[in-house]
Amino acid sequence: MENNKMQQQIDEINRKLDLVLEEVSAQREVRQTASDLVSDISIIGKDMFGAAVTELDAAGVEIDGEAVKVLLLKIARNIDSLNEMFDMLESAFDLVRDISPILRQMGLDGIELMHKLETKGYMDFAKESVSIIDNIVTHFSIDDVRSLADNIVTILETVKNLTQPDMLGAINNGLVVYKSLDVKDIPEYSLLKAMRAMNAPELRKGLGFMITFLKNIAIESEKNAKN
Repeated sequence: MENNKMQQQIDEINRKLDLVLEEVSAQREVRQTASDLVSDISIIGKDMFGAAVTELDAAGVEIDGEAVKVLLLKIARNIDSLNEMFDMLESAFDLVRDISPILRQMGLDGIELMHKLETKGYMDFAKESVSIIDNIVTHFSIDDVRSLADNIVTILETVKNLTQPDMLGAINNGLVVYKSLDVKDIPEYSLLKAMRAMNAPELRKGLGFMITFLKNIAIESEKNAKN
């Protein structure tokens, strides 16, 4: 019984030794492979360095060994900064890759919008508008523009009042009446005939409107003069 137990222990020890030997062998192979790789890289590096030296010599370029050493030292000292820079570049590339579809779609939408505007005539209208701006610049001086800036509030107030429904209605009525008149065949009125026409209710009402209108104009002028 004791012999069997001892034999099991010996077998277990042998098994573990085999595992250790396999691990040592694997590590030896890894070291050998690494050594071969370093040797190959060293040979390739020497060949590349030799080729670079030959090319630089053929091009008439001289390399300062001290400057190269200083450069390598600077790279070594700033390795963290270089890593951060590469991280930023990777982030920038990722950002560009992410927004590229968005930018592409925006470009397509812009092209489609320009096509629609051109189809509807907006582009031709914009081109012709340049002539309008040119005429404005040609016919108005800088002093005119300054005067416009000084009086822009009054101008806008006037436009606002003119665009009220009652004002638009009155202006439209005046235009309708004017269009209905035959200005080439206006009857002549003598003083006596005019005085007789004053008896007509329409004329008396119109005359009253004109007097009231002129009176209110005078009042507003006096108010503005005081302000």
